[in-house]
Amino acid sequence: MDVYLPIANLSVNGLVIVALGALTGILSGLFGVGGGFLTTPLLIFYGIPPTVAAASAATQVTGASVSGVLAHNRRGGVDYRMGGVLVVGGVTGALIGAGLFSFFQSIGQIDVVINVLYVFMLGSIGALMLKEALAALNIRQSKSQQRAAKRRHHPLVASLPYRWRFYASGLYISPLAPLILGTGVGILTMLMGVGGGFMLVPAMLYILGMSGKVVVGTSLFNILFVTMATTMTHALTTKAVDLVLAALLLVGSVLGAQFGTRLALMLKPDWLRLALATTVLLVALRMLFGLSIQPDEVYSVVNL
Repeated sequence: MDVYLPIANLSVNGLVIVALGALTGILSGLFGVGGGFLTTPLLIFYGIPPTVAAASAATQVTGASVSGVLAHNRRGGVDYRMGGVLVVGGVTGALIGAGLFSFFQSIGQIDVVINVLYVFMLGSIGALMLKEALAALNIRQSKSQQRAAKRRHHPLVASLPYRWRFYASGLYISPLAPLILGTGVGILTMLMGVGGGFMLVPAMLYILGMSGKVVVGTSLFNILFVTMATTMTHALTTKAVDLVLAALLLVGSVLGAQFGTRLALMLKPDWLRLALATTVLLVALRMLFGLSIQPDEVYSVVNL
């Protein structure tokens, strides 16, 4: 089923794009991540221009997040106060990211920047996830080692002023910490077309010290609004959002998010983390290989 993408200016198999969207939705429901960190590279591998892939992936992540937030809200798994602070930071970061995106686009380096960011982010996050998954699966660990560490926010977070109570998360910390965290995620969302959950979830657990039962839902709540702001910004500035591509991805992601949420209750989380970490590292290596080879068609610009 061939479908023409007007912004990307090429024809694609619509069923393949829907399947990629479904993968994004499943990851969203399983791990509380937007899934764009895998969708964008896979779209690039498929032949979609990196600029269009990043802008359109952010659009469809919104749909997956809506579905995931509704599912977690029914279980009381969303801290709306914490999510609100993260959203303010995320929207601010998206605006900063828009300026950076336009700058790199103006000098003709945005595609390279997107690929380099993905290699760095996926490589580092994948390595950390793999280390954690292998440690959790190590049957030689003693029971004391396997016991979860007591939740505690980072000392830098504790030193920040103007503390608020985040009752659902069980925290009494400064809102500046999630505000700064949200800003960083917003910048990445704008530049890379990601929801940012693959960074936000570990940061919420190990830096902010949030309760595990609300981390995934709160992450998706933040992703929902930040990707909405990112989509609007891309549409108004870069004009790289391909609505046909986004719609195909959205169909798959909404269905996949519900399936992923149910799947998370059935499968062992340690094996899931191992599978995700391996996938992330493979994608990072593939993108690194793509950066190291000469393109099939090489162009040069000469002033006459």
